[in-house]
Amino acid sequence: MTPTATTAAPATSLRPQAGEYAPYYEKYLTLVQSNDILATIEDQRRQMLLMLSGRGEPDGDLRYAPEKWSVKEVLGHINDTERIMSYRALRISRGDVAPIEGFEQDDYVRNGSFARRSLEDLIEDYIAVRRATVSLFRNLDEVAWTRRGVANKNEVSVRALAYIIAGHEVHHRRILEEKYLK
Repeated sequence: MTPTATTAAPATSLRPQAGEYAPYYEKYLTLVQSNDILATIEDQRRQMLLMLSGRGEPDGDLRYAPEKWSVKEVLGHINDTERIMSYRALRISRGDVAPIEGFEQDDYVRNGSFARRSLEDLIEDYIAVRRATVSLFRNLDEVAWTRRGVANKNEVSVRALAYIIAGHEVHHRRILEEKYLK
């Protein structure tokens, strides 16, 4: 049965369509297999914590190549990016129409001082950021999920931002699993 105005699927169970995000983010959206984005984001927290549990400080300083980010820097980058994408979702969901500027990830990592933090502290930060993200998205109404705004000079929907957060996390978790923490 095709959804109609009276039987339409909730916005949280519909995948973002082309036009709801910049083409650059397609690589992240394709990594999200489920159509239940809230469950996906919550499950990812468990997966990340399982991967990082029992890891010591030396693991946090690992780099798979000399010029690549360390495990701590990757985790710091995941946290920073999720904060930024959640902030974008918050503003757009509340009807803020002011364009939101982009950010340069390499500058954020370079200035994040992640190497001076403990791996345990960065894991706690990940937990806090993810809890805040889940709380934000869990408490949005149907209309908020479909609102669109402009971020980094591209139109984006709140729903797409949730999928971008999830896909970005999958992308970097896979790199951590395959290149750092085999």
